Amino acid sequence: MIPEMITSAYLNIGSFGTRGSSETALFINNQIRQSQNELEKPEFYFSLMKKVLPELMEVRSATTEAGWDGYNAQPITVDTYYRSAAFLLSLPNTTSPPSVSAEPDGHITFEWYHSPRRLLSVSISPEGDLHYAALLGPNKTFGTEVFYGQVPKVISDLIERVKAV
Repeated sequence: MIPEMITSAYLNIGSFGTRGSSETALFINNQIRQSQNELEKPEFYFSLMKKVLPELMEVRSATTEAGWDGYNAQPITVDTYYRSAAFLLSLPNTTSPPSVSAEPDGHITFEWYHSPRRLLSVSISPEGDLHYAALLGPNKTFGTEVFYGQVPKVISDLIERVKAV
């Protein structure tokens, strides 16, 4: 079941790829194709995806209508869902699995938690912006990166730092 869901998500991920011919557009399409090749690696199904993709699908199904939180929450759009799946699939399969949640602004959030003073939250917008905030001991860092099919280095470094002992 999981491989079929991932394959289905990937077939649809390509639908929001760009048809442009600029250097950036070509880079984005290349990154999507490279990520799709990850589907052929069987170990991928049994690590991060097996744990997190069902959770992402659950969050999506519970948040498809406005007001899903009992207040005025925005629904999680198909674009946000597919970009979130693409983000997950772009993580190295050695990455520890994050928890998944939805935000009232219509974003999906992944959180890596080690302790109350060591955590990272990455929120994915429908446009593909990655808003992140990390607490690493006494230090705080936050920012926004654009997702072009590959996890930005600043975010992958933060994931490693949160999980480092």
